[in-house]
Amino acid sequence: MVMAVTVPQALAETLERLVAFDTVSARSNLALVDYVEDLARANGAETDRVPSETGDKAALWITIGPRDVPGYVLSGHSDVVPVDGQAWSSDPFRLTLRDGRLYGRGTSDMKGFVAVCVALMPEMAAARLRRPIHIALSYDEEVGCRGVRPLIARMRERGVRPLGCFVGEPTEMGVVLGHKGKCAARLTFRGRACHSALAPRGVNAVEFAARFIDHVRLSAERLAREGARDPLYDVPHTTGLCSVVGGGTALNIVPDTCTVEFEYRAIAADDAGGLVAAATTYATEVLGAEMAARDPACGVTVEPLVDYPGLDLDPHADLAKLAKRLAGRDGHAKVSYGTEAGLFQTSGEVPAVVIGPGAMARAHKADEYVMPDELETCAGFIRRLVAESC
Repeated sequence: MVMAVTVPQALAETLERLVAFDTVSARSNLALVDYVEDLARANGAETDRVPSETGDKAALWITIGPRDVPGYVLSGHSDVVPVDGQAWSSDPFRLTLRDGRLYGRGTSDMKGFVAVCVALMPEMAAARLRRPIHIALSYDEEVGCRGVRPLIARMRERGVRPLGCFVGEPTEMGVVLGHKGKCAARLTFRGRACHSALAPRGVNAVEFAARFIDHVRLSAERLAREGARDPLYDVPHTTGLCSVVGGGTALNIVPDTCTVEFEYRAIAADDAGGLVAAATTYATEVLGAEMAARDPACGVTVEPLVDYPGLDLDPHADLAKLAKRLAGRDGHAKVSYGTEAGLFQTSGEVPAVVIGPGAMARAHKADEYVMPDELETCAGFIRRLVAESC
């Protein structure tokens, strides 16, 4: 049990419980969802569980307050990234207070935010809310924002049209009004193997894959050199790269298979999906055609991996102004990583802002942590939202 922390005991205990659930994306999140849903119901909230197709995971929609008027969404994900191969100083699934920091997997990304939302449910329930507060808890955000999509679809089916959504990804409680969209795919180059002494008789899958990698590199260099700019991003232009490559079996065998995973991350002026489509067209219609001309069994297959839209909220929008007022900040920023905020804005037609405790620079690595005062600041933000909704 975490005791001597400078955050309320209920919040510390909630975060401790959430961190203890091993919700790495490859595993079930149902135990965590059970825990949160039980607390929500104990506070008189209405809950709606949206199970995954396989049934081993679920998203959860919680409504506190009136059901017949638009309100605000607090959105977070339950899954975390793996800890395999990381050198942690303490058990990553046990909240540990050390040197004034709260360590544990997900403390920044983003169980810290979820813990604040859950711990404040009694205050939300006790408030005389004129507008509802919804808590949206999703799964598989870390592997492509998968679990929030059926949750947004359920929201729309029920005719719920919130005024806005606050996504609690770690921003050190800064107001983020934009993030890049991402599209990624895996290509498999199917060649023809033979002894390397007879190399011209084979179809070298690795060499064709190398040509594709160079195509993506040149495209990315053009975007960096000539493409649109948005100075609010730390990388102010759209990016593209190949990141995972595998092929070949032995030095003296012409490789018959090579896989390449690649992505584009786009600012609002560009279309990540269109860039991926153009690259895959080159792979299939140019490179694949050359391979098939040498052997009809050869070619290129495409497997989509990730596709989520970017976020781009007008700084003059009502939600942007509200977020700054609740946060006590005048400025705003944009980030290169992705969140479900873009999906709420596009698929759900709900304006969204990203704001949460912790820092992305601490996430996805050993000894991830959140500062107690960041949790307190987040709690203050949500309490002011509750007051606004009264």
